[in-house]
Amino acid sequence: MCFKSLFTVLSLFLLVSCANDQTSNTLELDIKLRNYIADASETGEESYYILPSSDDLDNIPQDPKNPLTKVKVELGRQIFYDTGLGMDAMKSSGMGTYSCASCHLPTAGFRPGSAQGVADGGIGFGFNGEARVKNRDYEENELDVQSARPLSLINVAFVTNTFWNGQFGSTGVNVGTEEVWHEAEETELNDLGFQGIETQNIEGLAVHRITINKEILDQYGYTDMFDDAFPDVEEADRYNRFQASMAVSAYIRTILSDKAPFQEWLKGDERAMSVSEKEGASLFFGKARCANCHYRPNLGSLEFHALGVKDMYQSPSFNSASTDKRNLGRGGFTLKEEDNFKFKVPQLYNMDDAPFFFHGSSKRTLEEVVDYKIEAVSENPNVSNERLSTVFRPVNLTEEERSNLLLFLKTSLKDPNLERHAPTAVLSGSCFPNNDPQSRMDIGCQ
Repeated sequence: MCFKSLFTVLSLFLLVSCANDQTSNTLELDIKLRNYIADASETGEESYYILPSSDDLDNIPQDPKNPLTKVKVELGRQIFYDTGLGMDAMKSSGMGTYSCASCHLPTAGFRPGSAQGVADGGIGFGFNGEARVKNRDYEENELDVQSARPLSLINVAFVTNTFWNGQFGSTGVNVGTEEVWHEAEETELNDLGFQGIETQNIEGLAVHRITINKEILDQYGYTDMFDDAFPDVEEADRYNRFQASMAVSAYIRTILSDKAPFQEWLKGDERAMSVSEKEGASLFFGKARCANCHYRPNLGSLEFHALGVKDMYQSPSFNSASTDKRNLGRGGFTLKEEDNFKFKVPQLYNMDDAPFFFHGSSKRTLEEVVDYKIEAVSENPNVSNERLSTVFRPVNLTEEERSNLLLFLKTSLKDPNLERHAPTAVLSGSCFPNNDPQSRMDIGCQ
């Protein structure tokens, strides 16, 4: 009996000691990570990276010329998803079949589920937008498709200048670029004085063939929503694409990944991330040097860097060409040779929700992305290694470190329910995000 009692006591002692050691190690890891994060932040505080919730309108970054209101956000949400407004189609078979969400799916991290987003002229959906293909009624040059992969709309409230080259918006990094605004019709909109999101959407609703007029708004019951959202705008100027773009921009600013495990950990739940995830986060903000570029609250930045990845035309794609100025990145906007091939640093939340990465969709997995950045060698024959960014240099990671970094990127930065940002129905009563016959079958919406 005495021996058994002694054995039990020793066993309990060892268990308690191991538990204490694990707690101590975890505490040390949390402290190390918090120090790394504070060093990376612009304020010296880890709270810098805590994102506001989507209904905390006072604390979401916004354009002073387009203040956020609850009714404006809800109007923008409806417009963003309503395929009934997609009536400026090139062909009759495309009318009422697409929406803004055709190329910015919540389940795909608010990006396309395929290499290129296809709105008007596309059919099909699949499981996550991956099966969208060309409507055979359309010629390739009639498609609403872009020669650069659409950027994610998550946390774009923290971006003052949008597009891979940052061309939209009169503030932020575009202060001092006024002399080139009139080199292209779309960037003349910068003269209006809005930030990037608003400026791009003024252009975008027209480019993406969305119909906004009094007749269609009356038909679907939008008129009252426009009245509530824009009470200070004269009625003669109220029911148009410009006001609709303000509403869509307001909605987009509320698309935030504040439920991701990393966010929960930042807010005090130290169990929200595993030990391996915390090790990966420490690498992100430390040894792997990811935060040298991805240091803003959205884990992106307003910087432009040459990484030497392939352009869209260098893979099978629609409406892409070697002469497209988008291939020049920032230089295609500023017209400065030294800015050529430099692209904006994107945000990183929910990046694993769709299997295409970089402006040319040249990588298919996050593993490929991380390996490319570890090696830091250009894959684009137009971009020599000498042109690569000075902060894009090889990183020496062990296999375990690589695995932990990937775990942080895939798991800790994944908001598990971005679909909360979508409506349950749209005013037109149409299926969404697509409303063509094949998409309706794929989605199960009739």
